[in-house]
Amino acid sequence: MGAPTGVTSEVGRLDTVLLHRPGPELQRLTPRTNDQLLFDGLPWVERAQEEHDAFAELLRDRGVEVLLLVELLVEALADPAARERAVRDLVDERRVGLHLADALTSHLTSADATTLAGALVGGLTFEELPAAEGASLVRAMHHPHDFAVDPLPNLLFTRDSSVWVGDRVALTSLAMPARMRESAVLDLIYAHHPRFAGTPRAYAAHSAPLEGGDVLLLAPGVVAVGVGERTTPAGAESFARSLFADGLARAVLAVPIEQSRATMHLDTVCTMVDRDAVVMYPAVRDTLSAYTLTPDDDGAAGTPGVRVAGPAPFLEAAGAAMGTRLRVVETGLDPVTAEREQWDDGNNTLALAPGVVVAYERNAETNARLADAGIEVLAIAGSELGSGRGGPRCMSCPVARGAVA
Repeated sequence: MGAPTGVTSEVGRLDTVLLHRPGPELQRLTPRTNDQLLFDGLPWVERAQEEHDAFAELLRDRGVEVLLLVELLVEALADPAARERAVRDLVDERRVGLHLADALTSHLTSADATTLAGALVGGLTFEELPAAEGASLVRAMHHPHDFAVDPLPNLLFTRDSSVWVGDRVALTSLAMPARMRESAVLDLIYAHHPRFAGTPRAYAAHSAPLEGGDVLLLAPGVVAVGVGERTTPAGAESFARSLFADGLARAVLAVPIEQSRATMHLDTVCTMVDRDAVVMYPAVRDTLSAYTLTPDDDGAAGTPGVRVAGPAPFLEAAGAAMGTRLRVVETGLDPVTAEREQWDDGNNTLALAPGVVVAYERNAETNARLADAGIEVLAIAGSELGSGRGGPRCMSCPVARGAVA
């Protein structure tokens, strides 16, 4: 049996978290590929690793168990069924053709778990494909450094590909082609690692795009879901129906957000920093709205229906569902600073306990406002980690949190 798992809020004491230490997949980024792979710049990989190591060490120093994704993946691949699934996930006959697919399948089937995990995360170029008999038009017409298997540099942001709600884990449905394979990697871990044996699933249908950065557990039984660039209305509704069917939520707030790079997820404009407090981008404070979904017992047998109310102002709808009045700490001190610090993930904080958060040190004005509001801020460097547009919350998937008193 593994250690306890389960998450019912954003701010309960963080006991266990899943991180991914950036590795060779970031070395794959070039000016030719970074847009395709969703990075705004080319990170200095060694410095990004140093920053991530410091982040992980801060969490450990605060008593948090840190699980590293690649270590879990290598351990999961000890299961022959996991290895078989991994090879199937990696070999795309439509991209490499049957001839190279056969050679690649044979090569990966005989590879050790570490090599296979490296291919899953770091991808493969045509230059790195195994030799095959005879000529290959596919190989001849691709540059040696073209990807035969795409790398996953955004795996750094473990928040997006899986979400724990209660004692269940939801494997999300990622919207962007560069990220779609991430859910399959997490599925290998949750399905085949002994730590997670028997873990029940939520949102098993994957019927529409839903990403973890859009999911905020505002309070036990109350979930907010951003709807914008990465999560669709269909994804939010499907997730809500799943949570209601499993008894994991009594209210789900669907929150429309601008479909832009700067506001790709709800947690880029708003995160919880205490039981009754959020840090929020002031430009959306008065315009952010929410549709409130609740279970409807009049649905067909075995398929609970939903009631949809609203839209109403987000803070009003959230407070009503939570049974409290939310305090708001605004990003920055003026419109220009607020816009700069929102872009630099000033709203993207990770709570370690009520009133204790991790934030990027570069967002000095927002951090000062949080401190003035009685929030303890643990500041970390993020000049390189932030080049993929993600902060401490994006880089962490809580696996276990204590209950909120």
